[in-house]
Amino acid sequence: VRLVESGGGLVQPGGSLKLSCVDSGWFFGYAAMGWFRQAPGKERQFVAGINWSSGNPYYADSVKGRFAISRDSAKRTVYLQMNSLKPEDTAVYYCATTPFGGDVVAVREYDTWGQGTQVTVST
Repeated sequence: VRLVESGGGLVQPGGSLKLSCVDSGWFFGYAAMGWFRQAPGKERQFVAGINWSSGNPYYADSVKGRFAISRDSAKRTVYLQMNSLKPEDTAVYYCATTPFGGDVVAVREYDTWGQGTQVTVST
């Protein structure tokens, strides 16, 4: 598994961004993929996840109704559509995979990570 994120950037409050994460590796053995974010001086936190086989999504309360996670199995790509962005959404966003089923939200249960992409929400 090798994860590469893209799509970050600078956006004004209320704006939208769509992040992508491609698995460009040769081994596929994970149950779910997730998005996390880490702001300066803060711990990495769960944002959204998606069960790879069913496509069922799950979200942190802070982003419900604003963010949407989806996946394209054929392209081994997961997306994070972020709408109504707020300054507090500013962070480095990471995608990650987990071998565990269910709604996995703990950082420690994800074993492969991308390099991250910066999202800045500011005027």
